[in-house]
Amino acid sequence: MTSRLALRGDLLDFTADPGFAATAEASGLRWRPDHWLLIEDGHIINAQPAGSVDSEPDASWQRIDHRGRLILPGFIDTHVHSPQLDVIASHGGALLDWLERYTFPAEQKYADPALAEAGAARFVEALFAHGTTAAVVFPTVHKVSAEALFAAAQQRGMRLIAGKVLMDCNAPDGLRDDVDGAERDCTDLIQRWHGRDRLAYAVTVRFAGTSTREQLAMAGRLCAAHDGVFMQTHVAENTDEVRWIAGLFPEARSYLDVYERHGLLHPRAVLAHGIWIDDRDRALLHERGAQIAFCPSSNLFLGSGLFDWQAAADAGVTVSIASDVGGGTSLSMLRTLADGYKVQSLRGLRLTAWKLLHAATRGAAQSLGLAGEIGSLDAGCVADLAVWDWAVGAVAMHRDGLAQDSRDLHERVFAWMTLGDERNLAATYVAGERVY
Repeated sequence: MTSRLALRGDLLDFTADPGFAATAEASGLRWRPDHWLLIEDGHIINAQPAGSVDSEPDASWQRIDHRGRLILPGFIDTHVHSPQLDVIASHGGALLDWLERYTFPAEQKYADPALAEAGAARFVEALFAHGTTAAVVFPTVHKVSAEALFAAAQQRGMRLIAGKVLMDCNAPDGLRDDVDGAERDCTDLIQRWHGRDRLAYAVTVRFAGTSTREQLAMAGRLCAAHDGVFMQTHVAENTDEVRWIAGLFPEARSYLDVYERHGLLHPRAVLAHGIWIDDRDRALLHERGAQIAFCPSSNLFLGSGLFDWQAAADAGVTVSIASDVGGGTSLSMLRTLADGYKVQSLRGLRLTAWKLLHAATRGAAQSLGLAGEIGSLDAGCVADLAVWDWAVGAVAMHRDGLAQDSRDLHERVFAWMTLGDERNLAATYVAGERVY
């Protein structure tokens, strides 16, 4: 039986990358105030102006009136750690110390199937409660943690990219695997989950420092052997980390070159951070089609550094936006985007709301090869959506009123993006089903 849903609200998405142009010159923005978004069997089929008898969906449609609210594609978080909700907002320490003191002890617990199942459900529901409908996720080294995460996403119809973490050295007891066992686990997980419903597998190298050359080579073989699998890892997040990797791999020209030497750079590779890379690294990323997941909240919180988005763009490197929880301090992509603006401001680049929002919606989908499915309100896309109040609280409501008076759409959207968070979220839909 056909399911028909019509949502009324102010539709905002993008048809193309608006670039770094000033707000008045930006292209690619699609703004359709007071429209009906028509969804049939979980897919967007059309949008039409509201407010007249002729445009009103007939009685065959379930109509939900979100008039006066924003309707956007659900956010896409391209780098986040599901077990690290347990250590979000932990005090003190740069990256390597933070991993040892907080992250690794928390992840050791996910060998317990019951804990892994409960943690996966909590994580997926938390994403929905922040307006995020798709994510590229690190579970833990334990196969059961990946199983639980895939199952939780599948049960809710979610687009998820994940994989068992690979770590066979320089990690505590309970968080190390071995090359042969990890290869068997990954192969089994790929066969069982990759391409099933809305799930995809990512060969997941924690980072170069916790994998031997043999394991990195095995990871490269997995990428080559299985069509469509992704690869996710970290690169050049922290200066101490970069020096450590240089000592571990003296044969490599750079941290990024470690991954290149093992066949891990390709168009479905997602590398988090990329702060301390150089022009040759950027050229290599462009050549291989790999992307950087910019994690501004985490970079600020851990004191890792300021990512150079302009240099990446000049080199033709694709950049998406990620929360990196628990290094980041919130699953809210609105908070993450606001931090992204601040980081780039410190580098002298004043990003528009259009550039930031595009990178967390259509831009992220394109970088993942999923633009036909998620990231926009195009006809044919899956109806993964978030409905937002423009303002919550006296200060934000006052600011929003002034922005409306100015009749400058960017001013209003930028204020919403900067002042907003999960409290602004009215509803989240996955494949046309309300999940929050």
